[in-house]
Amino acid sequence: MENVVIRATVNSGSLFYNYKGTYSVVLLAVVDAQYCFRVVDVGSYGRTSDGGALANSTFGQSFRNGTLGLPQDALLPGAEHLGPQPHVFVANEAFPLCRDLMRPFPGPGLSGSQRIFNYRLSQARLIVTAQWRMYRGVIEVSPANVDACVKATCVLHNFHRRSTSTTRMPIPSAGDGEASGLQEVARVGSNNPTREAIRVQEKYMTYFSTAGTVPWQPVV
Repeated sequence: MENVVIRATVNSGSLFYNYKGTYSVVLLAVVDAQYCFRVVDVGSYGRTSDGGALANSTFGQSFRNGTLGLPQDALLPGAEHLGPQPHVFVANEAFPLCRDLMRPFPGPGLSGSQRIFNYRLSQARLIVTAQWRMYRGVIEVSPANVDACVKATCVLHNFHRRSTSTTRMPIPSAGDGEASGLQEVARVGSNNPTREAIRVQEKYMTYFSTAGTVPWQPVV
């Protein structure tokens, strides 16, 4: 799950004015393990907070009500001792930590295991729309047309992914940056996770540092 700002030139309207001083609309998207879009909600005002964009979407309401039909908890490969764990969405710091939604550990002074956890989440959060040239600068069209353009690139992206033999996108290096036309949405409000959400986060942190290690993760 990624919540990013897509900058767009608009004639007026303070609702589109975001915290970075540009006019924008918000893209809330859910991407599956093959980097294909499964949910796209675009058009929220640029000043809308992360929680507001999620809460106002049909996806967010179903997520909150528990009606998404997520799979049953399952054992992680090679980590049966951790017990069944929920299938989770991966998000950035702007989103709240929930049982079915993992976000990075915030702040400085993190432990080695916490840094590994954050690194692994960052690798899963590739911004798949950044390959399109229109996102490399300001999109100088009306907000209504921005929505249509964004949706079109999402459809084309899925078509490209499903019409090629590639099953995984390349893992980005630490120096890879975002397209200039895409910005993270600022974190707004407090994050009060439940004990269950914290327990799940700790289980995944343990998994990423032990049975779920991969050759390209940092060594601590």
